[in-house]
Amino acid sequence: LLMEQVLAPKFNFTPKNSQSVPVEGFDYGENGYNPDGNNVGFNESIGQFQIEIKGLAEPKSKDAQRICQEDLNEVITAFVQDKTSLERGLLDEELVPEELTQVRMGKIVKDKYPELDEEDHEAIRQHAIAALNLTQKAKEIINKGNESEQGGSTAFVDSVRKFAMDVRDLDIDLIDRINPFSEAYAILAKSMSEASLKQVAAVISAKKVALTEEEARELAIRAVKFKNERGRLPELTAADPWEKRMAEGIAFLQRKVAEDSNG
Repeated sequence: LLMEQVLAPKFNFTPKNSQSVPVEGFDYGENGYNPDGNNVGFNESIGQFQIEIKGLAEPKSKDAQRICQEDLNEVITAFVQDKTSLERGLLDEELVPEELTQVRMGKIVKDKYPELDEEDHEAIRQHAIAALNLTQKAKEIINKGNESEQGGSTAFVDSVRKFAMDVRDLDIDLIDRINPFSEAYAILAKSMSEASLKQVAAVISAKKVALTEEEARELAIRAVKFKNERGRLPELTAADPWEKRMAEGIAFLQRKVAEDSNG
């Protein structure tokens, strides 16, 4: 994962909105720039993508802007080397991807840049997970052989573009719903027997803690954002696993407050 990320071209992400326009010097593919659709531009001379994402948070401070432009690989490195993220991403069958992409990555960003505010933390988190997940989705397409006829030099660019064009809306919610380790698992599964995979998964499952207070607090923060967007709190009975997980975070904190009050 780390090697793939280091070798991948740089990503420059911008929010997709009605004012979005093509950036000079970037090739948007054979159909060109589409103001009403998903756009992936690539500048071969500088080896950089220009990708629009709906709902993307922009960094406010100069430090956060610099991190999003220059240091995303440092954030991604910390994430993929995080033992909890790696174990759960590879082998937790009950994983809700947002637990990694939002909660775990969010914690790593906060720990790494404590001097920045919440808005900048979220912007960095979104940019980092977008870079990681787009890279992994491109590798998935390449490994499936769909782009073999395109040739090695353009296969990665073509695959990033293919993924973006194949989805209805390239937005941050969609990106957050991707398990960053899914392609690594697919490769692992080819090299291990099914029985061995199940044994390792069982060990990981046995070690898993239901929920920590820190995770519950992060889930509660996400739940407040959910309420601001939808006018209601997440529900424990929700069909959507991420909404249910946020509701579990709130319930965990409510139980803790009640327990503390009762001594």
